[in-house]
Amino acid sequence: MPDASPPKPAVKKTSHIVTRPMALTLLVLVILLWGVNWPVMKQVVGHMPPVSFVASRLLLGAVSLLIFTAATRQLRLPSRADLPVIFSVGCLQMGAFMLMITIAVQHVPAGRAGILAYTTPLWVVPLALLFLRERVGWAKAGGLLVGLAGVAVLFNPAAFDWTQRPVLLGNGLLMLAAFVWACNIVHVRRHRWVGTPLTLAPWQMMLAALIVTIVALVTEDQSHIDWSGQLVVLLIFNGPIATAFGFWAMVTVNRALPAITTSLAMLGVPVVGLVSSALWLHEPLTVTNLAGLGLIGGGLVLVALSERR
Repeated sequence: MPDASPPKPAVKKTSHIVTRPMALTLLVLVILLWGVNWPVMKQVVGHMPPVSFVASRLLLGAVSLLIFTAATRQLRLPSRADLPVIFSVGCLQMGAFMLMITIAVQHVPAGRAGILAYTTPLWVVPLALLFLRERVGWAKAGGLLVGLAGVAVLFNPAAFDWTQRPVLLGNGLLMLAAFVWACNIVHVRRHRWVGTPLTLAPWQMMLAALIVTIVALVTEDQSHIDWSGQLVVLLIFNGPIATAFGFWAMVTVNRALPAITTSLAMLGVPVVGLVSSALWLHEPLTVTNLAGLGLIGGGLVLVALSERR
């Protein structure tokens, strides 16, 4: 006898959000990779023009993501509902942010550049409070203040010559890049996702690669690239690893964790950047730098305790 019960309503599939432990693991990996990448970028811009370097990173990253998603049968056209986040991540986080920090690192020491680029919490907090209505407890607020105090200690305006236009340009671009990334963090957190970060990442990176490649071809002479085995290795690290994996992981983290928590945790990137720049490029690690590192570390501990509760 056929089943006379009414058919069950179709369940609308929603895109997968990773668990909190997985998101925290991805966050730690991104902090390490992007921190080490600051001295790597400093090395690369000595061998090729900055915009061409960003275009190479994005092209390699896009190809890597296309191959991986195709191999795992996750390559598909994005939904119209996800077009805003494709343009947001592709144009802001992948395109504009990378372009500005790469140009700036020509004029600013790698360790210092990492610090200024990651002043993002200065901008995320008011944006998240205004647009996301996120609550800030005492522990998280204390962590934010302590972490930003560390950035203030490290960002010493007396440490560079304000009369040099390239220096002003570099530092200004880094601060603007921090604001641009803050806007993207808030938008990613607020967007109602249909696809997953992995299925959308190839389209986001291809969009960024297209825009930056056009800018590179128009503004730079490609014959000035000093090809070598070292440059190829550094580009491979930047493309598939730091760019493809790093940006997919960061969008996944942005989607799974509160915006203020994510932005403050990313202050760990300049910590790793300072240490790796001191070891690799022999940039001075002064008492001021160590004091700033201690404050940033204290801020991260307070945020971690807040998240655990």
